[in-house]
Amino acid sequence: MKKPGLTTWIIVALILGSAVGAYLGGHLGQGLQPPGWMPKASSLEWMSKTFIRLIKMLVSPIIFSTLVVGLAGAGEKHIGRLLLKALLWFWVATAAALFIGLGVANTLKPGLGAVGGTGSFPTPASKPFYEQVVPTSLIDAMANNSILQIVFFSLLFAMALVAIGDKGKPVLAVLRGVAEAMFKLTEYVMRFAPFGVFAAMAVAVGTQGPGVMVQLGKLVLALYLALIVFVMVLLLAVKLITGVRIGLVLRELREPLLLAFSTTSSESALPKAIATMERLGVPSHIVGFVLPAGYSFNLDGSTLYLALASLFIAQATGKYLSPTTQIEMMLTLLLASKGVAAVPRASLVVLASTCAAYGLKVEWIATILGVDAVMDMARTMVNVLGNCMASIIVGQWEQAIPKDAPLYTGWLPESSAPSSHA
Repeated sequence: MKKPGLTTWIIVALILGSAVGAYLGGHLGQGLQPPGWMPKASSLEWMSKTFIRLIKMLVSPIIFSTLVVGLAGAGEKHIGRLLLKALLWFWVATAAALFIGLGVANTLKPGLGAVGGTGSFPTPASKPFYEQVVPTSLIDAMANNSILQIVFFSLLFAMALVAIGDKGKPVLAVLRGVAEAMFKLTEYVMRFAPFGVFAAMAVAVGTQGPGVMVQLGKLVLALYLALIVFVMVLLLAVKLITGVRIGLVLRELREPLLLAFSTTSSESALPKAIATMERLGVPSHIVGFVLPAGYSFNLDGSTLYLALASLFIAQATGKYLSPTTQIEMMLTLLLASKGVAAVPRASLVVLASTCAAYGLKVEWIATILGVDAVMDMARTMVNVLGNCMASIIVGQWEQAIPKDAPLYTGWLPESSAPSSHA
């Protein structure tokens, strides 16, 4: 009998965590109140935070090592072309996400009749774009997991290694070993994933109550519907452009997607997503560049959410926006959503600035925050999926994916060890 895999345990942990959180939070009715000596749901938060910290510990060295090895192996002349192709797809995908959000918001009008208070919310300070891209120190960028800064340094470092020729080969050999060791370490850390998911769900449901799943239900349902439509369009486009076996891709990505959904952290899914896409046949230099870069430039789920949330606020406050104004707003969001992932709670920054620019009541963002955790699950999962699909598209455009890759043949080798070779 086949033993349950990691995906099965994650699903079990998600369900059990929700049930335990509802019980410890006293949300199951008077007859099922926990005794006084039982711990509060919030007391499990240390477990979920520890798992997230373990994942974050892996992110910087994995990005740096795989990106430098991959790009240096691809050659200096290919780096610029790869960057342009990736950015082109990022713009197309996020534009599609924005307009799907716009269409669903105008069709369902989730903001009409919305009930919610206004209040204050923490608006993080923005910072100049160059500060988000160019690091003052690689060590500082790694310490803060500033992905865009790590990508910037890695690009320059890879170009320098190619330029010095044979002298750079020992450095590449070391970094290749680092990449392989980090993937093995990822396997160890992932064994704790069910515990992290269990605790995260228990804390969320226990502290906010099952009502977090129904408060502002129209907005939540509208977002989930819009994301489903976008995913269907995205997968159809990838299938038509590349001809890959979408079913196999989704099946192999179920673990990183479940992690992204349950932990609301794209970082938790990054190591596993990189390993999975390499195993499916996308070259390491494509995966190692596109996925990290996509975390700043290709947040499909987040940009769709911005479109829907901004129109929700307009509808809830009785602010009429003409079709022309709505398109202008979408173009503003398309530009403003790029490269802000280094700012904490970046979606709030973009949403607040856009609402202010178009005369919408910024205070209503506090209302949306009541269900932000539920919406964040779905949009984070779509962010991860969108970046994985982007790596397939760019790989196809580069004609870098072998014809006998599992993506095309449907046959997957038994070994799950990812390749970090260029």
